[in-house]
Amino acid sequence: MSGVKTNNRLKSRLTSIQVGFFLALRQTRRTSLWTNILVTCIMVLTFLNLVVVSGILVGLIEGAVEAVKTHYVGDIFISTLKDRGYIEKSQDIIETLKNTPGVKAITARYIENGTIEADYKIPKKPIELNRKVGTSFAGIDPIAEDEATDISDLIIKGEYLSPDDYDEVVVGALLLKQYLDFESPNFPILENVDIGSRVRVEINGNVREVRVKGILKSKVDEIDRRVFFTDKQLRGLIGRYDYNVDEIAVFLEPRTDAKAVKENLISYGADKYARVQTQEEAEPKFIKDMKETFNTLGNVISSIGLVVAAITIFIVIFINAITRRKFIGILKGIGIDSFAIEAAYVFQSIFYAVLGSTIGSVIVFFFLKPYISAHPINFPFSDGILVVPLSDTIVRIIVLLAVTLVAGYIPAKLITRQNTVDAILNR
Repeated sequence: MSGVKTNNRLKSRLTSIQVGFFLALRQTRRTSLWTNILVTCIMVLTFLNLVVVSGILVGLIEGAVEAVKTHYVGDIFISTLKDRGYIEKSQDIIETLKNTPGVKAITARYIENGTIEADYKIPKKPIELNRKVGTSFAGIDPIAEDEATDISDLIIKGEYLSPDDYDEVVVGALLLKQYLDFESPNFPILENVDIGSRVRVEINGNVREVRVKGILKSKVDEIDRRVFFTDKQLRGLIGRYDYNVDEIAVFLEPRTDAKAVKENLISYGADKYARVQTQEEAEPKFIKDMKETFNTLGNVISSIGLVVAAITIFIVIFINAITRRKFIGILKGIGIDSFAIEAAYVFQSIFYAVLGSTIGSVIVFFFLKPYISAHPINFPFSDGILVVPLSDTIVRIIVLLAVTLVAGYIPAKLITRQNTVDAILNR
């Protein structure tokens, strides 16, 4: 007997839902066109606020991470051990990499600290600060480096190095005053340096006068605070005639497992002579912390948008129900279940949320994301992209639907609880 009652109750609910859906369609069609457009626009903007704001905040950091990967560390980064001055048996490691499937490009760099000085021929005044700036010097094979990191595309003035260049350098923009908008005694920079300028460098006790051939800017501090020589010249200046380098950046073919390549190197004993890291492992911890911080900040901002959308839907549904009190009273009077009337307003709310999310998704995935990918946002320290994972977007749509459903149900429940006669008589 209880089973029959349960079935009857279930059939009654299903019937109420069907009636509610029919009433929702009827109400939506009879609602002012401009009201429908306004509410839909609010839902679209709410969706964009949910997805785009957090996507840009996270993309700002992702842009920096991508720049580090593309122009500096690659998919696998091999560097010196803490207690070593360079990577021992570098050429054996490089040869192993060349014979490893999936390796697309390799660039090896000699790194040495030293100083660079401008205006060294002009007498220094007693009160003048030291003109020497401490920096890192990188010796690169210009062709191999460019094939791996596209470094020539980062030249903003002058020319890139060629293999036969001697006593010519490319200088990072963060070493030059004209490319910085601040001054700090803790961040020494060079003045009066441009293309063709002669500067004096001191490396490993060797002093050379060199000409600035190019200036590069990558928005990667490790690159933009360096001075680049050809590997042949820097190797001679630091006395590294055994061809052991300090950094090796490895770039892999798409869909190649970086961890598998790393494990392959370790199996050959590379970890005894160098630190072998994937791009994620080489990523500085502060970048990971910033990712989480910006993601949280984006969620907080998006939550405010959700509240605004919920209040808007509540007001629209409440006003709609208030103006139709007499109609609701008549529906109840002729036997329409209150649940069906409530369902009608819930369906109406869901309709706005679904329509707004659909339009918003089209805008994000077919317009905003491709456009920003092709034209990254020029932030001071990165070229920002739009990060909108499909899984996260689906979760946000579900949250938006849930909030909208509640916002539509509450005012409908408040109105349908009123006395039927009072509703018909507008009392």
